[in-house]
Amino acid sequence: MLADASCERNTDVDWAQVRKSYPAQQPLLNLNNAAVSPPPFVVEQAVIDAYRFISKNPDVNMWTGLDLKLPDIKRRLATLADCDADEVVLNRNASEGLSVAIFGVQMSTGDRVVVSSWDYPSALGGWQQRQSREGVVVDSVTFDPLASDEEIIGAYSSAICPATRVLHLTHMIHWTGRVLPVARLCALARERGIITIVDAAQSFAQMPISFRELGCDFFVTSLHKWLGAPVGNGMMIIKRGRLRETWPLLASFDATPDTVDKFDHWNLGTYNSALQAGIEPAIGFHQAIGVGNIHARLRALTRYWTRLAADIDGLQIHTPLETETLGAVSLFSVDGIDAVHLERVLRQSFSVHVKYRRVGQLEGLRVSPHIYMNEADLDVFVDALRKAVKYA
Repeated sequence: MLADASCERNTDVDWAQVRKSYPAQQPLLNLNNAAVSPPPFVVEQAVIDAYRFISKNPDVNMWTGLDLKLPDIKRRLATLADCDADEVVLNRNASEGLSVAIFGVQMSTGDRVVVSSWDYPSALGGWQQRQSREGVVVDSVTFDPLASDEEIIGAYSSAICPATRVLHLTHMIHWTGRVLPVARLCALARERGIITIVDAAQSFAQMPISFRELGCDFFVTSLHKWLGAPVGNGMMIIKRGRLRETWPLLASFDATPDTVDKFDHWNLGTYNSALQAGIEPAIGFHQAIGVGNIHARLRALTRYWTRLAADIDGLQIHTPLETETLGAVSLFSVDGIDAVHLERVLRQSFSVHVKYRRVGQLEGLRVSPHIYMNEADLDVFVDALRKAVKYA
């Protein structure tokens, strides 16, 4: 189709053809794909067809029609993530998966969890709720997102104590795009008998990932960002040895304590099966290009715009640019210019959509192109940025 499906780079990918496979983004130039990206046409059509199919006989066509494809969808997702299909949970998004892990791990008063101020806010809120209700102690580490891997590992290591039971990790920081040395941190946790939860909402499908190589206990992601599945789809991987001891977020429809069924989406009751019909074509589209090609393309787009904008006076990039783990997500600020105001000027005066982000003392605008974008789009963005900086 578009390219080889392997993880290796293939310079023969026709990116112009890829662009034609997506709906045009209007009226705004969409540089906030890290939040949610548009699905390719083939995915959009699959959902429309499935919804119409459901409407003809909802009860039959949902449960005994569309749902029959779910085991195969799990097998294909397992291939992408390098895990076993019977470890895969289908849900609505990464936030839901994180809640399953955060509230499902059995802990007692005085047990401790290590988190970071860079973790997703709702995840931190979940741990704070356990602290307030159950007396679980939350220890938060701080580090510069531009720090070395060794410094980051040192920060986490220093926070671990004999009472630490869980290490909560973000693979790619959604604020800045920094990828953490999660495999090494998971190895450190295993040596000490600590459970690991990995938030891979930004990294899955953007770059090659192996659940087995990461070595975590819980792996959580959204499928509507870099895989291009419809909004309302997420995936969780639970290490087989953790299934029985972990509580589900919702009571199970059937008593299946030893399988992933107790965590799956059908425990919600009635849900929109048509959205899940878009997962399979999204996987096929993604594999046809190849995750290695996708990662290389996204890395190249980030480097393209940051180098083009490098001569803007006061521009600061808060993302390591010369690492092989660099992807689509980066954060910038301009000295002396209010980032909130700059975001507004870019949107209202130039129809460019970037996202204001702040954590602690770090604030700026997040830029996240996707594979349907090209260098000309980024030329438009940087030209708008130059003019907006003057207006601001």
